[in-house]
Amino acid sequence: MKPTSSSLPIPRPARPRPWLPAAACLLAGLLTAAAAHSQGPAIVDDLGNTVALPAPARRVVPLYGAFVDILAGMGLTDRIVARTEADPAPGGKPDLPVIGTHMRPNIERVLAVRPDLVLQMDGRGEARESAARLAGLGIPTTVFAVSDFSTLFSAIDRIGVLCGDETAARNLRQALTNRLLAVKRPDGPPPRVFFEVRSGSLLAAGNASMAAAVIATAGGINAVATKDKIVRLSDEELLRLAPDVCLTQRGPMNPEARPMAERPEYATLPCVQNGRAFVVDEALFSRPGPGSVTAVETLAGLLSGRPS
Repeated sequence: MKPTSSSLPIPRPARPRPWLPAAACLLAGLLTAAAAHSQGPAIVDDLGNTVALPAPARRVVPLYGAFVDILAGMGLTDRIVARTEADPAPGGKPDLPVIGTHMRPNIERVLAVRPDLVLQMDGRGEARESAARLAGLGIPTTVFAVSDFSTLFSAIDRIGVLCGDETAARNLRQALTNRLLAVKRPDGPPPRVFFEVRSGSLLAAGNASMAAAVIATAGGINAVATKDKIVRLSDEELLRLAPDVCLTQRGPMNPEARPMAERPEYATLPCVQNGRAFVVDEALFSRPGPGSVTAVETLAGLLSGRPS
């Protein structure tokens, strides 16, 4: 989604998201719809496409790192037959073929590993285009759109269906849910948190991002109250927002991350003056997956003054 620029309202505290019942309702509808189309494993993906397999998937190509983490969490790394350039090889499989990038996989290389299932994360148009090309070549390809914990848990359950191991998916989901329920959130009014996606030409996480879901689940409020995933801001807008806590991610989208406390233009921000400006791992905070639960645990500690 392209970043947008606007005059940003300062948000007010909101109730925590009801992600547990929402995930259950979403999953029930998707699996019921899929069951009518196939006697084998079948699901409806987040583009509304039915993905039906003649048998449980045994040769899986994950085109996004979170799917590697999900399969590993389910004990199914033995079914991964390729990886992208950005993702390290899962444990026990150091020699996996590399098939390009998440956005632009090499179609010939994907076909060469003979997958019976490809997992793609929705995002920019290139991700959908690659999924459509593979599906058009007869490779079962499913696209998931994950932006919060409800949609994450739904994706885990549907991957379990396609792999013929719903028990492993259920166990992983329950383990992640238990960790979220055990998180100790800060006392008092929820702090307002700013999440810096990229420095320089300032980009911030809006409420359609996984970072915003992490903030809300950890007990904070996203300081950037828009419905967008990524928002372009001016320094003046950030100073007007005056967040209590500032997070700057470090990773491929922001490789030269600098703490806000080291930038004179932000010296008057409450987060800087109160020593609550932190640098965090992009892979945990921005990439939807099991690592998002670790991000919640980490952020809850920072918000409560108990850094992990």
